[in-house]
Amino acid sequence: MLKWEYALLVRRRQPAPTDLGFEIAFVWYGPDGSMVDVTPYGDTALAHLNRAGDQGWELVAMSEDPSLPGTNELHRYHLKRPKAAAPSPRQRMRAAGRPRRTISG
Repeated sequence: MLKWEYALLVRRRQPAPTDLGFEIAFVWYGPDGSMVDVTPYGDTALAHLNRAGDQGWELVAMSEDPSLPGTNELHRYHLKRPKAAAPSPRQRMRAAGRPRRTISG
C-alpha cells in the first residue's frame, strides 16, 4: 500500500521590524517535525513551490488566514509525496537439504 508524507510551506507577510514597509518570510515544516526558515532560497511562493516540486513534493491544498489585522498575510501550502518504502526485514535462512525432525510421543 502506498504511504504518504506531508509537509507545509508557510508564507508570512508582516510589518518589518524597522517600520519601513513589510517583509515576507517563508518557513518549511518538514514531515520529520523540523521547522526551517527557507526565506533565503527565494522571494516568491512560486520559487519555493518549484523547489519543493523538484524534490518530489506535490501541492495538494492552499489556505489563507484572513483574520490577521492590517497588512499581515498568512498563506499555507500543503504538500505531499510518496513515502520511501522502508526496507523489509531480512528473513532468516534455514540450512537447505536438512529435513526437519518431528518428535512423536
